[in-house]
Amino acid sequence: MTEQRIIIAATDEEIANCYPVMAELRPHISAEEFVERIKHQTQIADYRLACLIDVEVKAVAGYRISQNLAWGNFLYVDDLVSKSSDRSKGYGGALFDWLVGHARENDCEQFHLDSGVQRFAAHRFYLAKRMAIEAHHFGMKLR
Repeated sequence: MTEQRIIIAATDEEIANCYPVMAELRPHISAEEFVERIKHQTQIADYRLACLIDVEVKAVAGYRISQNLAWGNFLYVDDLVSKSSDRSKGYGGALFDWLVGHARENDCEQFHLDSGVQRFAAHRFYLAKRMAIEAHHFGMKLR
């Protein structure tokens, strides 16, 4: 029997193993470009890709630790998704809890993420995890 573990994907193989799950949230990114995009974001924005493994990757989170005037030190979750066939089995919750703990270990004062307005199940999950809806996020496509 295997044990669940959470790792920060660092090698090309570990990153590539996250793609099938991440593609459920970010289908516009091809498998061919995924590893290079993750590595580039790691270099320019200190992005990290954490994954929960239980035989295979079950949940993935892309995040970064940073600082700004509004929040001080913070962990921002760019991407959080669990494998659709394994939802409601605790994988996303375990990864979320790991991220919160990781933020605390790194002296973060706050923990943030944005969620698309259409993602009602995700909103219920975040509210159940004691997150608050604090702002409206505005965006503008430039291309």
